Amino acid sequence: MASESIQVGVLLPTRDAVMSGRFETAPLLAMAERVEAAGYASIWVGDSLLARPRFEPLTLLAAMAARTRRCLLGTAVLLPALRHPLLLAHAVATVDRLAEGRLVLGVGIAPDSKAVRREFENAGVPFAQRVGRLVESLAVCRQLWSDRGERGVTFQGRYWSLAEARLLPTPQRAGGPPVWMGGEVAAATERAGRLAQGWMPNSVTPAAWTEGWARVLATARAERGGTTHLTPALYTTLNVGRDARTAEAELRTFVEGYYAAPYEAIARVQGFHAGDAASCLERLQGFVRAGVRHIVLRFGGGDQAEQLERTTREILPHLRG
Repeated sequence: MASESIQVGVLLPTRDAVMSGRFETAPLLAMAERVEAAGYASIWVGDSLLARPRFEPLTLLAAMAARTRRCLLGTAVLLPALRHPLLLAHAVATVDRLAEGRLVLGVGIAPDSKAVRREFENAGVPFAQRVGRLVESLAVCRQLWSDRGERGVTFQGRYWSLAEARLLPTPQRAGGPPVWMGGEVAAATERAGRLAQGWMPNSVTPAAWTEGWARVLATARAERGGTTHLTPALYTTLNVGRDARTAEAELRTFVEGYYAAPYEAIARVQGFHAGDAASCLERLQGFVRAGVRHIVLRFGGGDQAEQLERTTREILPHLRG
């Protein structure tokens, strides 16, 4: 059903560990090793300071870089607006060196909610500036990662300025790790087409994904002269259960606890599915037919290890061809 080019990754439950009150990293590192051993293509972690607390993503990816050898390691997604770009560029370069060039920098602007606005306020960042700071931060980081001159980078922007800043070490990958973006609204897809090497939305339906991907491609052709550099990806949440009723109940409990909002409200804007392995596979294949080539799975609720095992056994072989 799927081509051999389909890659599948797993988001590690860094937020779940905090929600449960067990601030333990060992299970997360062990899960990363299991994901790689099972044949997945990538391992991902999320980002939030206060709105949805979890372990700091780049620090955790550094530890995972030492425990893995093959998988891509990514952020899904990191919020550059909350960080000074010089510090961000340095941390990313170090992690990419530790991972020997396996880092993927997924970035975003964060959704608009009361908790997120408070998070930005506490970090000293005006919420209204989050898009501009994302764009400018990437520009600064890319200059620092690409610089080979003696005098370093001098930059004067709206939010940050640098004077003869020479960053060492630079990332393992020339010019820095690939940047992936999400978001399906017109502004987000156009931004991805202009600036990113991959697009990873949390689409509700294959039709919505197809519409957004068309805008990404159109912008890339118009402003960058081509699209071969772009990875068509998807971030989605599954509960791969023994039966549909249990899986649906677990997913609902997970979503409402995670977002502190009714399930129906979140499900209108994010892609969720609960059921047995066959129904989860059918949903994913719909996105593959639409053009997705890299799928990032978040397991919503239930036993993470059990769902990983079931997905590895009953879904992964059919997606990879």
